[in-house]
Amino acid sequence: MKQFLSFVKKEFHHIGRDKRTLFILLGMPIMQILIFGFALTNEVKNSQIAIFDQSNDLATQTLRSELDASRYFDIAQDLHSYQEIEGAFKKGKIKLAVIFPENFANHLNHFNTAQVQLIADASDPNVANTLTNYATAIIMDYQDRITNNRQLPYTIKTEMRMLYNPQLKGAYSFVPGVMAMVLMLVCTLMTAITIVREKELGTMEIMLVSPMQPFKIVVAKAVPYLLLSVVNITSILLLSVFVLDVPINGSLLLLIFESILYTLTCLAFGLFISTKTDSQQTAMFIALTGMFLPTIMLSGFMFPIENMPLPLRIISNIVPAKWFYYIVKEVMIKGLGIAAVWKETLVLTGMLLFLLVLSIRSFKIRLA
Repeated sequence: MKQFLSFVKKEFHHIGRDKRTLFILLGMPIMQILIFGFALTNEVKNSQIAIFDQSNDLATQTLRSELDASRYFDIAQDLHSYQEIEGAFKKGKIKLAVIFPENFANHLNHFNTAQVQLIADASDPNVANTLTNYATAIIMDYQDRITNNRQLPYTIKTEMRMLYNPQLKGAYSFVPGVMAMVLMLVCTLMTAITIVREKELGTMEIMLVSPMQPFKIVVAKAVPYLLLSVVNITSILLLSVFVLDVPINGSLLLLIFESILYTLTCLAFGLFISTKTDSQQTAMFIALTGMFLPTIMLSGFMFPIENMPLPLRIISNIVPAKWFYYIVKEVMIKGLGIAAVWKETLVLTGMLLFLLVLSIRSFKIRLA
């Protein structure tokens, strides 16, 4: 046991000597959770719009005020002709134009119908679709008020309810993804260079004559990064709850357990890379291209897996981040328990054991 603790202490000294590595390990999670939580979001807010009001009556002025009061729109320009609309879009000043025809209130009061034209910049179709939906919802809300919610003949009304995220905050989706990405990056990237570093520094011979078993050496290499990852998990959860207002609706103990299980899987993968490579640069390159990009592309964090071709959906099953991302959403956001995530937990456990066996066998071959 004393020899095991000596190996763990030596690994801590390696980490502590390199201040840049220590900053990456502890500072990067905080920076990424803040960047993804505030700057990188799929929410559409404060979009610049233009109003072309040909009626300028009480109804159009009320709608204009409600559009401007919402957090989604800022009225940047008043237009006076149709020719100005295309010019405003070409200059990139607006994302949406709202056009009220002449006699808007008169048609609404006497004919019970009036038209509003919405013209959106569809060079980004997702943003265009979102903006038109927001504007339509505000207009329909105004219509319900002036009709006192009277049910017209053959009218079908849709009532929407957003479960788990009523305000549609992007942080609810980004926090689980950032947890998966940060832990994968820190654990895999840092442990990928641990054993190969010994070879480059010429200390592999010490391991060759060490009485410790290969299994204990591999575990001793992983322990410091596991403890640092627990610190990262704690900082991410604290920032999520107190800064980004993302609640932990499920069991905190279950969430921490699943995070540690995922961390161990990433550590095992990094150790496996380290036993198979001969230089730190090669190990880092394989860790980045082998896990960082798949974590972003194939975990469901950025892009829905359901929309991918069948071959990519099959490949995504071997990416640990996919299963952890699902677990965090189910436990943290939906508030579900182990009964909802036991299959994903078994998958991560199987990956961990498989990678540990490969790492130990590969390390034995290297020592032989």
